[in-house]
Amino acid sequence: MPRLLRHRLAAAAALFGLATAAPALDLAGLSKTVSPCDDFYAFVNANWEAATELPASRARIGSFEQLRQANDALLNQALKALADQPALQTTPGLKLIAAYYASGMDEAAIEARGLTAIAPLLNRIDALQRREDLPALLALLNRSGVAAPLGWAVQPDRKDTRRNVLGLSQSGLGLPDRDDYFRSDERTRTVLAAYRRYAGALLAAAGRPATGGELDALHQFETRLAGATRPRAKLRDPNANYNPMTPAELAAAAPGLDWPAYLAVLTAGAKAPQRLIAGQPEFLAHVAQLAADAPLPTWRQYLALRVLDAAAPRLPKAFSTASFEYRGKALTGLQAPPPRNEEVIRQIGGNYGNEPVALALGELFVARAFSPEAQRRSLRLVEDIRGAMKARIERLDWMTPATKARALDKLARMQPMIGAPDQWPQYEGLQISATDYAGNWLRAALWHSDRLARDLDAPVERGRWRTSPHIVNAFAGGLNQIIFPAGILQPPFFDARADDAVNYGGIGMVIGHEITHHFDDSGRNFDAGGSLADWWTPADAAGYQARADKVAERYGAISPLPGHTINGRLTLGENISDVSGLAIAYEGLQQALERSGGAGKKLDGYTPAQRFFLSNALVWRTKVRTEFLINQLRTDSHSPARYRVLTPMSNSPYFAQAFSCKPGSAMVAADPLTVW
Repeated sequence: MPRLLRHRLAAAAALFGLATAAPALDLAGLSKTVSPCDDFYAFVNANWEAATELPASRARIGSFEQLRQANDALLNQALKALADQPALQTTPGLKLIAAYYASGMDEAAIEARGLTAIAPLLNRIDALQRREDLPALLALLNRSGVAAPLGWAVQPDRKDTRRNVLGLSQSGLGLPDRDDYFRSDERTRTVLAAYRRYAGALLAAAGRPATGGELDALHQFETRLAGATRPRAKLRDPNANYNPMTPAELAAAAPGLDWPAYLAVLTAGAKAPQRLIAGQPEFLAHVAQLAADAPLPTWRQYLALRVLDAAAPRLPKAFSTASFEYRGKALTGLQAPPPRNEEVIRQIGGNYGNEPVALALGELFVARAFSPEAQRRSLRLVEDIRGAMKARIERLDWMTPATKARALDKLARMQPMIGAPDQWPQYEGLQISATDYAGNWLRAALWHSDRLARDLDAPVERGRWRTSPHIVNAFAGGLNQIIFPAGILQPPFFDARADDAVNYGGIGMVIGHEITHHFDDSGRNFDAGGSLADWWTPADAAGYQARADKVAERYGAISPLPGHTINGRLTLGENISDVSGLAIAYEGLQQALERSGGAGKKLDGYTPAQRFFLSNALVWRTKVRTEFLINQLRTDSHSPARYRVLTPMSNSPYFAQAFSCKPGSAMVAADPLTVW
């Protein structure tokens, strides 16, 4: 981080006051009745689970969620300070975020404005009387932040990451998963009924009530889309979802929609694209078919519903309440909405920190909760764990020297991005009002789309941050990057004052996980520059696949709830990264202990090895509602938290050694999983 930026952050921190950190390792709740060799997750977390009640406004709680709430509370305090002391709004981002947040908290203004912000979009939809006008309308909605039914992005070309390219993909479903349109179990029927009520409530509140027959037609329309939608697990294959073509080739492959007209509006402000990537060509063909034969009244109602759904959390209570009843209560089991300030921060930033102006939240957060010392120590962890991965690759007995050399080159060239960007966006041309929440959302989306279109004519910026630093998450970026936002570099994941074992078991595991993602069943298809390329010998690829298949099979046999199993293929990349990431984080710890001479020193009665695994299990401490868990098992690429402890650790000889677990114990796998 440049010296000047550090001074600016330090000055801002002095103005706002630094956040106080929670203890990095809480050992008070360890079980006295469960053996660590029988169920380590229960040994660490069962007493906490039994004593902890889920608040009505939470679908889950645990380390991740508690840190997110703490970060949101810090942001809320800072945002109030910006409002009370306008002199603190010293940058374009801080001015912008102060107004945007104020608009979200001003519920009276939201009620007074009604549907004013999105009325132009709804009017355009109502004016759809000719099929020839549909392509331009779909593109306008895309630019307005509404994926209906196409998704789009401008991003580095997967096979030539020096340049940006337009990508089109499947989207536009109102149910959580494409399979929900075809399942017939009780849970699916409950969700389907809730979605039907939601659709009806939104349309009625907008003054366009739908009859039962019209809601049936909407469901049939979305079912046709779902039929052409690839299952989530198949979206993980980067080669199958990379289909380059020219606009003329797209028109030939997907007749029925005027693709040149669509692309002209979508990329307005840039040169017309000569090449694009069709993620799922069969879906694009089906959309074109619907454009040609689906009744226009159904199209109008479907598009209006998608606009209302996208905007609902920012609209008057009739809409935001309907959104909560479906997306909060029906899908995740919430009994009450989350606090207003948290919801506004989430809407502005997005779940993954990639909403158009999310980085303005990050700018404010970093000034309060991240120091150069935290960045320095984090980088030390990265290099230790990268070194451990290097040693693992070098000693693999199933990989040929040629493939090893390519893997080692990729590892060496991996780019860590830690904490926050060196420079913050200036948001030139974006107008934000303190009294127009929905209008701000729409203006930000259009502003962002303009910049995406400009990116088509520009080289790739490899150092650009595409997620906000306030987010409690980490990412394996598409350019052979590993990204650790400041938001996760907080206790219990990372504490600059804690012993190495705690940090390597917390954020070290996260680092190992993200490094491994670039070598999981999907990431292994990309080279050292982040481009999609096959650098494996056929024998090595077959050897890898056999090991990956074993991981998929092992996780696919786990049933967290009766009748609900983990999807071993959907979660495969995360599971490989958990199993291997834990191992290299532990081996990275050994390097740190060797430097410090602390390998044999106990703290609080536990060895460094034991504290490493205790820290890791505490990080995954989670309690969830049943509805949330079912939705996770059906739609999420991550295994439930309990099995992110039990399965990696039971397959780790380091764990068995640390706690003296004998063969035959539940926490000692008879046939351990190993990939890397």
